[in-house]
Amino acid sequence: MPVTEFAATLVVLDLVGIFAFAVAGALVAVRKNLDLFAALVLGGVTGLGGGFIRDVLIGATPPAALADWRYLLVPVAAGLLTFVFHPTVGRLERVVTLFDAFGLALFCVTGALKAVDYGLDPLPAALMGMLTGIGGGMLRDVLSGSVPVIFEGVLYATPALAGATVAVLLDRTDVPLLVVAAAGFTTCLGWRLLALVRGWRAPLPKGPANV
Repeated sequence: MPVTEFAATLVVLDLVGIFAFAVAGALVAVRKNLDLFAALVLGGVTGLGGGFIRDVLIGATPPAALADWRYLLVPVAAGLLTFVFHPTVGRLERVVTLFDAFGLALFCVTGALKAVDYGLDPLPAALMGMLTGIGGGMLRDVLSGSVPVIFEGVLYATPALAGATVAVLLDRTDVPLLVVAAAGFTTCLGWRLLALVRGWRAPLPKGPANV
């Protein structure tokens, strides 16, 4: 695949992932009986927050979310649609969850590879990939007054870190970029979907806390 075509494909997939994340964020606002502005803010934060933080940390300024109007339009559209049609969107939550998993897998890979391009070593680049995938959801939960879901035993950050690690390690070899991205994407997506289907969760403390 030519480089320009591959880059265009990544942008399209990136926007799809942002849309799915933004829908999930706006649904949180609706379920907490918040107003339209809150739906737009939580949708935007969920869709763009992780990439925004990554870009600031690695020095990729201005962040992509501010340099391309499409990255701002997509979460606004997702927030509006979710706010207006929330009964229908709520019934499609399994589909939203599936798209969310695809978005997580995509963001962890593209985030990690972008960090590598900006000179980071494999470990910090992998952490930046994980942050790209989970950062928006964490900001959403904090703003909405909830404990971030990744702290409640949900296997979300771990698949993202695994996918990002695979991507940055393969990127140091002579493997084509498309294969690198596909391997990291598949690692994260496969783990996340298996966790959803089989109900896998991270260990939680047992018994009462001695506090």
